Amino acid sequence: MLIANTNPPIITPEMTKTHFTPDEYREMEETAEERHEYRNGEIIIMPGGSEIHSAIASNILIYLGFSLRDTNFRFYGGDLRVWIPNFNHGTYADVLVINGEPEFNNNRTDEILNPLLIIEVLSPSTEGYDRGDKFRKYRSLPSFCEYVLVSQTESYIEQYYKQDDKNNNLWQLQVYDQIDKSVFLHTLNVELPMNEIYRRVKFSG
Repeated sequence: MLIANTNPPIITPEMTKTHFTPDEYREMEETAEERHEYRNGEIIIMPGGSEIHSAIASNILIYLGFSLRDTNFRFYGGDLRVWIPNFNHGTYADVLVINGEPEFNNNRTDEILNPLLIIEVLSPSTEGYDRGDKFRKYRSLPSFCEYVLVSQTESYIEQYYKQDDKNNNLWQLQVYDQIDKSVFLHTLNVELPMNEIYRRVKFSG
């Protein structure tokens, strides 16, 4: 069903179906004015981003894209969908990095299967979801090794990265809350300065 991405979910009046196939979802998404997630039959309306949200995501893409332009890493913004087969789930990330060639879902050019690093700029309406259920689903992707959550209300970042262990399910948390520090991205072997992440960003309040 079509659900507004709030807590609790609000059912929109225009709903006429309760379950959609992945192909029905993809067909709708090609012409939709808003972005939607696909959650195993349900279609969820994603909230629009603020100016600060967009500026932070752009700062990260610009800095990393330029710094690592001669490497095998590829950087994408929020238009490329991540497909999570184990959960029959399609979603979007603010910043997506892969190593080498993209692995597409059934040769589609709009759904990626092999993210290495995902960065999400937190929004009030989705913060809990990004930290919880969405992160759990991302972890089912074998290529996925690092997750960075960026606050848009203060200089604060949480970073999760996968440790080398025999079960491949141990993740380490690192917190950054000082603007003059840098986030070391393990998967890219590069430092991302917080003052670059928050360049020209003015927090309200």
